[in-house]
Amino acid sequence: MTNLRNLPSVDKLLTSHTSAELIAEFGRPLVLDALRETLNEIRAKYASKSDVRVPPAETLLNLAGYRLDAWTHPTLYPVINATGVILHTNLGRAPLSKATRKAMSSIGHGYTTLEFDMKNGKRGSRLIHAEALLQKITGAESAVIVNNNASAVMLILAALANRRRVVIARSQLIEIGGGFRIPDVMKSSGAKLVEVGTTNKVHLADYERAIEEQPIKLVMLAHRSNFKIVGFTQEPELAEITKVAHSADIPVIDDLGSGTLLNTENYGLIHERTVQESLEAGADIVSFSGDKLLGGPQAGIIVGRADLMEKIKKHPLARAVRADKVALAGITATLMHYLKDEAEREIPIWQMMSRTPAQIKKRAGNWKQALGRGEIIQGKSAVGGGSLPEETLPTWLLALDIAKPDKFLAELRKENPPVIARTENNRILLDPRTVLPEQEGALLVALQNVLK
Repeated sequence: MTNLRNLPSVDKLLTSHTSAELIAEFGRPLVLDALRETLNEIRAKYASKSDVRVPPAETLLNLAGYRLDAWTHPTLYPVINATGVILHTNLGRAPLSKATRKAMSSIGHGYTTLEFDMKNGKRGSRLIHAEALLQKITGAESAVIVNNNASAVMLILAALANRRRVVIARSQLIEIGGGFRIPDVMKSSGAKLVEVGTTNKVHLADYERAIEEQPIKLVMLAHRSNFKIVGFTQEPELAEITKVAHSADIPVIDDLGSGTLLNTENYGLIHERTVQESLEAGADIVSFSGDKLLGGPQAGIIVGRADLMEKIKKHPLARAVRADKVALAGITATLMHYLKDEAEREIPIWQMMSRTPAQIKKRAGNWKQALGRGEIIQGKSAVGGGSLPEETLPTWLLALDIAKPDKFLAELRKENPPVIARTENNRILLDPRTVLPEQEGALLVALQNVLK
């Protein structure tokens, strides 16, 4: 037994071979911090004791190593999604296509033509990137990409409402994930809300009355995103609303939220108004996300009338919410799949939604055979991500009877890569629909490790 004053100094610890290895991996300043904090922790822990056993130097170095690992371990890393939720908000929403990943990696590697005009050798504009693709795919006159759809809505209202009145139905004053509220965003932009109709019923006459009674700058529609209103409900069609608004020379803004370029009915889901349909119905400006049903990286996309889009592009807020070069490269590559009519074949979320129950059952059966246990049962996959609320797709699940399912899930999350699954009736449920083909081997290894 000896006194804490006999603890080795930082300088002495630094002379060890272990310290040299730590410095090579983490750098000298960080290792110094870790050693100092480790020694201070030991002193604080035993400060009230007159006589303690001093940990050997190797133990102190190991403790410093654990601290360094904790400090430098990334909080953002890949996981395997076996939950069956295709657009899982907590897991990063849409996985990216190979071409999109390649484009983002390539453009982030060095210098780019982000704001350089190759024809005249002078400064260009980042606003042109992907615009021609969006014009071709949607038929819009103009387009711009920002960092997410919430920013898109804020920018549209700030640029076009100009602190004037904006009409919106009460049935669309929603709150979605993270406390994001449409009324708050509208007010933050400076717009003055004019609410029409009731929660469950909105009539065309409500819009007509609001326009007649006071000066209105815009009419806005907002997608309900993650819930449905059912039962005794009524809402006018977009084409009817645009006709009333345009008769008073008022632009219509359609915030589609998730936004899709493909017909969701083709995949056994309810019809979701496409971006093209919104424009065809007369919407002057349409906004939607890049990382949901589009299947690309996080972005907000705005398309519509050229004169209104010019105001949006020139507004000061546009610079604050602009997309970076990596996101622009990713969105461009993703849109190229739509232009080439290969979205279903190349974009992971559409691959997942187009898989048949028979294909999924076969994969689940292969998992069962590899593990030597489990039961194949019917289930439901969810679209998720604030898209197509309550819509599900039939699937087949591998169900594992586990004595302590919560502990089992915790162990799966410790694997490399971690596996995220779900439980139901004390069983672990694994849905092949959302497991990427290239991750299947890692999934089975993780399951085998934890089952042992």
